[in-house]
Amino acid sequence: MSFIRELPSGKSQIIKDRAFCTLLHNQLPPKGKLLTDVLVEFDSTILKKENTISKGALSNVHGDWYEWLLAISAWNFCCKNKNAHVPLLMPNISQFDVAKLYIPKLQNLIIDLRNKVEQASDVKLITSNPDFVILSREIFNKLSSKVKPINRITVNTINRLNKFYSIFADKCDFEDIIGYLSVKTSLRPDRRLQIPHEGSLMKAIYTHLQTREWIINPPGLKYFAISTKINPADRQALKTVATHSITTVSSLPQAAVDDVYEINSINQANKVFKSVLFQYNAVAFGLPTLMLLLIQVEQHYQFVFHHLLM
Repeated sequence: MSFIRELPSGKSQIIKDRAFCTLLHNQLPPKGKLLTDVLVEFDSTILKKENTISKGALSNVHGDWYEWLLAISAWNFCCKNKNAHVPLLMPNISQFDVAKLYIPKLQNLIIDLRNKVEQASDVKLITSNPDFVILSREIFNKLSSKVKPINRITVNTINRLNKFYSIFADKCDFEDIIGYLSVKTSLRPDRRLQIPHEGSLMKAIYTHLQTREWIINPPGLKYFAISTKINPADRQALKTVATHSITTVSSLPQAAVDDVYEINSINQANKVFKSVLFQYNAVAFGLPTLMLLLIQVEQHYQFVFHHLLM
């Protein structure tokens, strides 16, 4: 079956899901093979078949191909690890707003926030969708039927992964959304700016919900960046603070991006999933909950005493 479509303009277009399945021969690549090599092989095969495809057109589909490789790997990992939280692909925000995963009560609080921002000044709270949402295993098991590993990759497999998030629309309570993954094939400087901006906004909305709902000591929302190659400059650029967390001395500064991971093989993907999909309990990254509470109490009283003495 051909994965090249002829357009009325005379140009050729890649049918990306069909090409993905065909070029993989319906199987994930070997666990140790570099995913960047897989993409290069895809490009080479397509250009041999249809030389009217531009390099720009190929670059445009690399992002989806990389996400699908990670999505299938994550699915299989979670099938084998029954206690792991579950990353699911998210569509573009023009198709579905990630906030609509929350129960209507929490959705309405986010809508109210957006409305008040717009009413108060000539600005809007504009957000994008992260590439993946990480859902708690509890809500995943509650709403999805028994899931099986993906052993054969077909167009139907891709369609199911792309739409699986819709099962959870209007169903997620505050703690059911564990975090998000931002996935890029490469980290150009403009993409490095986009990632912490998105992470900061996601965490600000989470904090707003926490405040409106009077949720004491929540587990926190995690936001991770993933790419095929990470260098020291990338890590330094992404090591920035979530803006809302430095507006008051009564809270600890938070990272906009909690960690940055390099995934360029299925083996690397499994190691990263093992690291990030099990670590969300009553302990917040590195510091026990009690210590965080003591620090916050101390900061609060320092703030109070400072103003009493003025």
